[in-house]
Amino acid sequence: MNKDEGLKRSIGVFGLSANIINIMIGAGIFALPAIITGIMGTASIFSYMFCGILIALIVLCFAEAGSKVNNSGGPYTYIETAFGDYAGFIAGIFASGSNMIANAAVAIALINILATINPVFELSWVRVGFLLLMYVTLAFINIKGVKQGIGLIKLNTILKVSPLLILVLFGLSEISINNLHIEALPSINQLGESSLILFFAFLGCETGLIVGGEIKNPKRTIPRSIFISIGSVVILYILIQTVCQGVLGSDLINYKTAPLAETAKAILGPFGYILLTIGAAVSMFGLISGDLLNSPRILFALSRDKVIPIKKLSKVHSKYATPYIAIITHTALTFFLAITGSFEQLVILATSSLLLVYLGVACSVIKLRKIQKTEPGEFKIPGGKLIPLLSIGIIIYFLSNLSSKEIIGTVIFIAVLSILFIIITKVKKKMND
Repeated sequence: MNKDEGLKRSIGVFGLSANIINIMIGAGIFALPAIITGIMGTASIFSYMFCGILIALIVLCFAEAGSKVNNSGGPYTYIETAFGDYAGFIAGIFASGSNMIANAAVAIALINILATINPVFELSWVRVGFLLLMYVTLAFINIKGVKQGIGLIKLNTILKVSPLLILVLFGLSEISINNLHIEALPSINQLGESSLILFFAFLGCETGLIVGGEIKNPKRTIPRSIFISIGSVVILYILIQTVCQGVLGSDLINYKTAPLAETAKAILGPFGYILLTIGAAVSMFGLISGDLLNSPRILFALSRDKVIPIKKLSKVHSKYATPYIAIITHTALTFFLAITGSFEQLVILATSSLLLVYLGVACSVIKLRKIQKTEPGEFKIPGGKLIPLLSIGIIIYFLSNLSSKEIIGTVIFIAVLSILFIIITKVKKKMND
């Protein structure tokens, strides 16, 4: 059954792969090498390999769920289909809210980078004006059509990956083998701590799949795109870490603010530093534009499925065939968060929210196998329930690292959403009676 009437399926393997890579490679990779080296020393490569395996298990769950349920909404739709409106409501709010917070945080980071280039961006009215212009422009592009939005994503992906590839290609010949010598294997605690940080660097696959209702041949496109994007990101991250560590050695931990830019400076001089600084800004812009393409589809799906009683959010533009009201709403709320900056204390809540969404997706794979027949062409994870159960265990492990305050905050938030869901359900019943 197609719930996304009016939307056009125009995203292929390359477009979806670029969409996922664009979301995953955000601002984090431009600071990660120094942070991971500070924890793991010369054995930092093990963290990337370990985290790559962990995220691959979880991504397999997304691949199967996305192959079975290919309407817009991404993880929200998978969970709602498997467990019903209540679970879908919680997952949708968590996913949408955390994406807005992350988008706003990156927008502020982008402004701060621009301020290092030109102090005029320190002025509050300039910051607000720049953010308003950026968000209005991106909203307009995405309302015009998903092809335009994906076209911008493809361009952003090429622009953000190019400086990183230049760093790797020119840096490989500058590596000192002594800087890569592993003196001692890392402890379990070191591996766990560093992998938890790296796990967040791999977040974003779920956001890239939200446009499920606009993907061509989703049963084939979604699994292929996931494997291409995850594989590419893991390899790129490992190469970046190897170059930074191999070039700067023990000095790498002294450049936690901009380790990639400092590495590029050591390889290519001042030009390299400027190139990677601009690359960081482009990367942040790419993540923001990618979120505005994908995340509004959660609001669209919540309204489409009548999980939230706001019918206008599921309206599709008669000319452009895009969920324009949802795009405008998501953009406006994100802009408000970006200019107020009052969301900083919610960042940990946002990341824990995404982990809970991931947990729901892993569980939904098991449930969907029971309630839906496997159709020809669908992707199915080999090994029965092993991969979903391993993914569930991994996510619970990460959640166990949250502080008691963060756990209490998350529980309270879920309780508030539960009360809100009950109220909405009762209102809908009265309207139907």
